[in-house]
Amino acid sequence: MKLRRQLLLLLLLATAFHSPGQGSPPATLLEARQNFHTKLLPQKREMEAVAVAPRKVFATVKYPASSGQLAAYLTPDPRDGKKRPAIIWITGGDCNSIADVWSTAPRDNDQTAAAYRKAGIVMMFPSLRGGNNNPGVKEGFLGEVDDVLAAAKYLQQQTYVDSNRIYLGGHSTGGTLTLLVSECSPLFRAVFAFGPVEDVARYGPDSGFLPVDLKNRQEVRLRSPGYWLASVQSPTWVMEGTGGNISSLRAMARISTNAKVRFVEIKGASHFATLAPINELIARQILQDTNAECSINLSVDEVNRSFAASGKAKP
Repeated sequence: MKLRRQLLLLLLLATAFHSPGQGSPPATLLEARQNFHTKLLPQKREMEAVAVAPRKVFATVKYPASSGQLAAYLTPDPRDGKKRPAIIWITGGDCNSIADVWSTAPRDNDQTAAAYRKAGIVMMFPSLRGGNNNPGVKEGFLGEVDDVLAAAKYLQQQTYVDSNRIYLGGHSTGGTLTLLVSECSPLFRAVFAFGPVEDVARYGPDSGFLPVDLKNRQEVRLRSPGYWLASVQSPTWVMEGTGGNISSLRAMARISTNAKVRFVEIKGASHFATLAPINELIARQILQDTNAECSINLSVDEVNRSFAASGKAKP
């Protein structure tokens, strides 16, 4: 039964929007999103103010987006005249909202991605439409793509940021959104998606992440990165532990023909334990990534060695 379900999923990914007699399917996610008007279900809105971060760790800023002025945490300017690489990080769960990302997290579940700021890399945690007390409403992986791109453009304008070395990363729901953003823009030097799903219907109607009718396949497909892997233009790594959403990674790996997208299975890792050791590895490579073109190379072997060295791998 499980194999049959996986085969059906692969068939859906392969056919995407195309149906006989309806002409050619959209070539890219951007094309498919043009002139599309989502039909959102009613939502219960809980207005939660953005918590104040320690000033030496993060400044709370507002960045302009089509949905309005949205809040974000941003590494403050060190005022040393240097331009630094920067990464936008999208957390899991309710990725429209931001909360405490500065307190020390357990090493087997570090969703704060603290490795980057500890390495001296500028970090930005954007909140998105409908999150916290932001304007707009949650669209569940649709308009939020535009918000992340707006955050990146804001980050490019910061005088202490190297505008040619802006990266994007995210975990779980944040990994799904990260992969969708990579499918819509070549703006980022490299993209790191931890534990995304290929089809957001996997989250289910009770998750709170999808304010749409999941029976409407067009609504679902435009929010599901597995249908649009050919649209990726930046070097992109999709990573997951074999104890996590590994079936999603494998489904995308089977269908993808885009050399820009690499899939990395991390042996013996859970959905969460991958984060601390692999973000440390990525941070080291970002610091060394100073050539005209991106030189980051997260091979399957290197990623697995780094995770095994962390002592978190299970037989």
